[in-house]
Amino acid sequence: MAKKRIRNYDPKRFRRLVEPLLAERNESYRQASRAAGLDETAISRYFGGTQPMRDACIALADHFGINPNKLLEAAGYEPLHFFDRREIDLTKVSPEGKEILEKLEQITDPKIRKRLFEVIDVMLDGYLLAEQEGVARIEVEPRLVPVTEPAGNS
Repeated sequence: MAKKRIRNYDPKRFRRLVEPLLAERNESYRQASRAAGLDETAISRYFGGTQPMRDACIALADHFGINPNKLLEAAGYEPLHFFDRREIDLTKVSPEGKEILEKLEQITDPKIRKRLFEVIDVMLDGYLLAEQEGVARIEVEPRLVPVTEPAGNS
């Protein structure tokens, strides 16, 4: 059963959430709309009173690197449990984990930072799956492998 839109869409609430995101990226309504895969007038229409569809909220959230539930709720929808994220108690994170998080936070480009988080997530998923299957193995000391050109390519 499809969820219904809430009739009392408040474009001011949506605008209060989106405008700081636009300012952070120094983007116009048109630029952000296009970057999210929407038509160039989408954000302007949403600010003017047209309620965005769920897929538009999700596309914008992906573009801005935020939890889609924030935009869904600002657009008058119920949050989707699919996007619920577990909160982490940073006081329980190991020193190594904190060090990695601090380094990742130094990356100013949100797209690159997001991509690095995705790469780390894939690596961890692979390791945990191998561990479940009893085949996980990792070198105790990290090694840097020099990059060399294949023989005969001088």
